[in-house]
Amino acid sequence: STVGVLQGKQLCLALRAQNQVLKKGVVDEQANSASLKEQLKMKDQSLRKLQQEMDSLTFRNQQLAKRVELLQDELALSEARGKKNKKSVESSSQLSQEQKSVFNEDLQKKIEENERLHILFFEADEQHKRLEAELRSRLEVLETDAAQHQAVVDSLTKKYTETIEKLQNEKAKLEIKSQTLEREAKDCRLRTEECQQQLKNLQAALGSRLEESLCIINEKVPFNDTRSTRYNALNVPLHNRRNQLKLRDLAGQALAFVQELVTALLNFHTYTEQKVQIFPVDSATDTISPLNQKFSQYLHENASYVRPLEEGMLHLFQSITEDTVTVLETTVKLKAFSEHLASYLGFLRKILPYQLKSLEEECESSLCTAALRARNMELHRDMKRLTAVFEKLHTYVSLLALPSTKPEGLLRTNYNFVFTNIAASLHGFHDILKDISKHYSQKATLEQEVPTATQKLITTNDCILSSVAALTNGAGKMASFFSNNLDHFTASLSYGPKAGAEFISPLSAECMLQYKKKAAAYMKAVKKPCADSVPYEEALANRRVLLSSTESREGLAQQVQQSLEKIAKLEQEKEHWMLEAQLAKIKLEKENQKLRNSLSGHLTETIQEHSTLPNIAEQKKETTEKSLREPITSTSLIGMLTVTTDNEKAPDVESREDLIKTHYMARIAELTSHLQLADSKSVHFHAECRALAKRLSLAEKSKESLTEELKLASQNITRLQDELMTTKRSYEDQLSMMSDHLCSMNETLTKQREEIDTLKMASKVSWQSLLF
Repeated sequence: STVGVLQGKQLCLALRAQNQVLKKGVVDEQANSASLKEQLKMKDQSLRKLQQEMDSLTFRNQQLAKRVELLQDELALSEARGKKNKKSVESSSQLSQEQKSVFNEDLQKKIEENERLHILFFEADEQHKRLEAELRSRLEVLETDAAQHQAVVDSLTKKYTETIEKLQNEKAKLEIKSQTLEREAKDCRLRTEECQQQLKNLQAALGSRLEESLCIINEKVPFNDTRSTRYNALNVPLHNRRNQLKLRDLAGQALAFVQELVTALLNFHTYTEQKVQIFPVDSATDTISPLNQKFSQYLHENASYVRPLEEGMLHLFQSITEDTVTVLETTVKLKAFSEHLASYLGFLRKILPYQLKSLEEECESSLCTAALRARNMELHRDMKRLTAVFEKLHTYVSLLALPSTKPEGLLRTNYNFVFTNIAASLHGFHDILKDISKHYSQKATLEQEVPTATQKLITTNDCILSSVAALTNGAGKMASFFSNNLDHFTASLSYGPKAGAEFISPLSAECMLQYKKKAAAYMKAVKKPCADSVPYEEALANRRVLLSSTESREGLAQQVQQSLEKIAKLEQEKEHWMLEAQLAKIKLEKENQKLRNSLSGHLTETIQEHSTLPNIAEQKKETTEKSLREPITSTSLIGMLTVTTDNEKAPDVESREDLIKTHYMARIAELTSHLQLADSKSVHFHAECRALAKRLSLAEKSKESLTEELKLASQNITRLQDELMTTKRSYEDQLSMMSDHLCSMNETLTKQREEIDTLKMASKVSWQSLLF
């Protein structure tokens, strides 16, 4: 804080010194302008003197001109008189010649004097113009300098005011900061004292615990297995789950890249086989050479060498799990992948001579041009380089597989060297594939120009180019992937047991993995599962929803209580209606019995009356038929029932009972469904009302909090407005002072301009007078 204050003071002193220098410059310029004004006055005085002299000379010249005219008149008179009296002329010729000579001399002198005066006037005029131009230029320069100085003064005053305000603000901030630092220093002192006291207590407690632990170790621990590397190799290292997941992820990415490379290699070898059978001799029209036949036969076997690479990488990926400890001593599947790579390398070595001889044979054919021969020789070199790169990769991968079989074959200190060489080999593999792709594309374009080129050859070349492009992309991805994760491979594949340098042998690593599985099983058996609980963040997020939810505990309890009460009421009503149904059934049976009895009595009476009243019987019969055929409609409060009677078929009592029963049951079911729907709607509306009430209460609470925040915001706004008004007033005062200063400077400038204008006018008047 003191350093900041000193810097501010130094800056103020520097600014003041600069201000004084600028003031001195302005004063010097004012003095120069005053001196120039004095010089201009002197020049004006000299011009006035010259003007007076010029006026006197012009007056003298006028007098002389008049005298010359008079003399000329006299001469004319004398000549006229001479004609009259030649004698007198001859006598006075001597006198007139003398007078002429005198006049001529006098006139010559006057002419010379007039020329001299004209020369002086011209020199004075030129000098006046030069002085006027110099004074105008100096005046313009002085005006520009004054404007620049004024602008500099204004900018400096503005800058000084801004710097002063900044320094004042910084001073206030530094004072506040110094106060806070002093408070923090006091707090730190108190804390240091407390920490020292706690440190003393902890030292005493740790000392007592150390003594106890040493006693326990001496009594309970028979030996320390970490001292011996043989025994320490059997200890289970700390499980790094993140490291295992990272390694599994990297192995998955490597598996995807290897799969891409395998598919590209299969396509490359297959399309190369097709190319050998087509060019330079097509096997469909002519027999190809024995060399190419053998070469195509070997290429046909490429899948048996390329597919195992994918399988070996897949087995390696499956061996890396979350529960294992993945180091080079435990990755046994890497040996199988190395063997598959060796078999593919043998395949490449087997087909390399045939491929080179096939290219040479193609160069010897009559269809091969010079450019095509050059491309074939480049591919000749590229194929050799490709086999050499695969040999390097196989060498380094076999070295990585040694720790899982022969740990003395590769020391742990050389892991980084092997990984870096693998990365370099992969980059070299990518570069060679780029060259092969380039040369193959050039070769394909040249082969298309051959007159015997077929569509089959063109499509085969396109397929080869696509497979080579896929190989190049896959190799580039693999190289960049390995280079980016080189440090992780070196660090993660070389860790071991605690306080141990390395695993002794693959057998010790296998025993360690078995111990790890046993320990994990024991911990799993001992560990008790904890009850599932809602995370704290989720509970906080769902608090508002739970408060306003319709399925809250109280609402659900009330709904359950109401539903239980309704169920009890419905059970009671069910029992009541069952009893009512039984009573109605008994009454129905009694009514049916009475109806049967009445029908039997009515039939006997009709038989007796049939013999006596046949006509009446026929009329009754007609009426009964009409009545039986007409539908009988019965209405009640529970619905409408329509029954149609027929004379031919007697009314069935049981069907009528069933009809009435179904009607009543349908009506009861309809009413119960309406009742349940109304109850559910009422419960739903009640729950919604409760939820809305809770939301209303929450909204009121939020409204209160927002009103408080609004009050605070309004207070802050009023405070800021007051501060703004104070700052505005201060700025207005400063602006008024600066405007007064500017007005005074403007007045001085206007005065100087008026003086310059008067000088200009005076110079113009003098110039015009000189001209006249």
